[in-house]
Amino acid sequence: MTETRVVQDLVVEGDEVDRMVSGLDAAEWALPTPAPGWTIAHQVAHLSATFRMAALAVVDPERFTAMTSQLSPNFNANVTHAMAEFLAEPPDVLLSRWRAERARAEQALAAVPPDRVVPWLVRPLPAAVLASAGLMELFGHGQDIADALGVRREHTDRVGHLVAFAVRTWDFGYQARDLPTPEVELRFELTAPSGTLWTFGPADGENRITGAAVDFCLLVTRRRHRDDLDLTATGVEADRWLDIAQAYRGPAGPGRRPGQFATPVR
Repeated sequence: MTETRVVQDLVVEGDEVDRMVSGLDAAEWALPTPAPGWTIAHQVAHLSATFRMAALAVVDPERFTAMTSQLSPNFNANVTHAMAEFLAEPPDVLLSRWRAERARAEQALAAVPPDRVVPWLVRPLPAAVLASAGLMELFGHGQDIADALGVRREHTDRVGHLVAFAVRTWDFGYQARDLPTPEVELRFELTAPSGTLWTFGPADGENRITGAAVDFCLLVTRRRHRDDLDLTATGVEADRWLDIAQAYRGPAGPGRRPGQFATPVR
């Protein structure tokens, strides 16, 4: 993973989300998404706030650190507060602000030297990893928007950045539930949209996750239930992990129900 490539893919992924919302009327911006209580406007407001934070972390680390030190211990309250000013805008202004926040974050991340880390909510990260986290946000919230609009997305091997990020943060699901992280190494064998096999972890690992990379991304962003995905667990801990996997910090939330969506995303 290089900074240049991942930021380029971040731009393309953002453009795809932008295309889904750019022609919506006011009623469509108010459509409910699968995230309880969130409309399409909420999804874009959240992305706007997240990208604004990423740009701030890069261009003014001290201000970012000071801001995050004032955050409430209530994760959901922080999310609601960050979205509020964006949600107060009419759809055309929200769309314009989303584009501006995206552009600032993309440009800032692209300018970070490879040997520099950027402060973030949990720990400092290389710019490429922070950009991968941005791709995770675009994938998950973009899926909510697509589900609300009945749009079928076309995925490419860009999801590889999210796959690698989710493998890196494989323990987040345990932390979100105050569970001890087991002393195991999971083996991941995931097939990319192009057909390439991506592998992570020990080749002889007893606990294995195999299947489609896009489905893996839907699992770790909690946009589909494991029962509706082409993923197989071998081993007790791998099977448990499929129930709790998530690639983001904060409350797990209810996730999605088995059979909630009539058609698969692939």
